[in-house]
Amino acid sequence: MFQEQRRGRMAEVVKNGSEIRSDGRVVGSSLIGQAYNLPLKEGEETPTADLKWFQGRPHNGLGTNSVNTQYKLVLSGATNRSGDNEELIQWVKDAKAAVVTDNSVPGYTVKPSEVPADAVTSSGSGLDPHISPEYAKIQVHRGAEKNGLPVAEVERLVEDHTAGRTLGFIGEPRVNVLELNIALKELVAKS
Repeated sequence: MFQEQRRGRMAEVVKNGSEIRSDGRVVGSSLIGQAYNLPLKEGEETPTADLKWFQGRPHNGLGTNSVNTQYKLVLSGATNRSGDNEELIQWVKDAKAAVVTDNSVPGYTVKPSEVPADAVTSSGSGLDPHISPEYAKIQVHRGAEKNGLPVAEVERLVEDHTAGRTLGFIGEPRVNVLELNIALKELVAKS
């Protein structure tokens, strides 16, 4: 059934670009990652992740839009920091600690050694819509707990939304975070 839904979605992508629809409206793009954050509280400058959703790759260090302030734009680009840059090293350490803390729930503890690289580093563009299956699996127990779902059902969502290598040998297996979160929302609605 999922493959039929995916083919239907792919037909929509070809027909309408990269739009992804949910509940009859466009909710994002299959090609551009987005944040799943709580609304900013008064005095906050950085939003807090909404942990009931699967989270994508970090996108810190991309700067801000200071030229055209009429619109809130997403900037694309790399941090351009070398692997030995102290600020980058601290970002990665902080991100790893957050992944461990955020995804450890009663009965399931994430070990720092289990955190994959894509959970703590941004992509070259900072807009990657995919995460590795390993990063998605780390988030399963938290997502199940926050949404009141059985872990097995959320694990099945991740398995169903994991795409393999293109043509069997190009690239790496990946999970589109927006598509996974739409499926999670649908599963919560059925519960």
